[in-house]
Amino acid sequence: MPKFGKRSRANLDKSHRGLQKLFEEVIKHFDCSVICSYRGEVAQEMAFDAGHSNAHFGESPHNFKPALAVDVVPYPIEWRDKDRMHYFAGQVMGIAAKMGIEIKWGGDWDRDTHLSDERFHDLPHFELVNWKESAGL
Repeated sequence: MPKFGKRSRANLDKSHRGLQKLFEEVIKHFDCSVICSYRGEVAQEMAFDAGHSNAHFGESPHNFKPALAVDVVPYPIEWRDKDRMHYFAGQVMGIAAKMGIEIKWGGDWDRDTHLSDERFHDLPHFELVNWKESAGL
């Protein structure tokens, strides 16, 4: 059975307990790496400047402690394999639904199951649906 490496575990440990529980279940079924959870101001602005985020610091669920979003990819990481990223996201969304954890994926921001209507794709991104309420916004 797959398990998280040290870096993935450290990243996951900085996230909301609901996200931790979800990905602790996901790893039992699909090997994956947690590449990001909490993002400080410098890291968030770098992600924005690089086009990896549409949010400035304080506007992203990554910017709260614990993090209300995580970036997780199937392992081994193959950034160009979009089909595998989509397949992985489907697995994550199914497991989340079974667990009663409401999440949103960066490939279907409006959660309508139609991927072609999205303008910004952040395939590794998973966030709690109610993250703004959790953050007190």
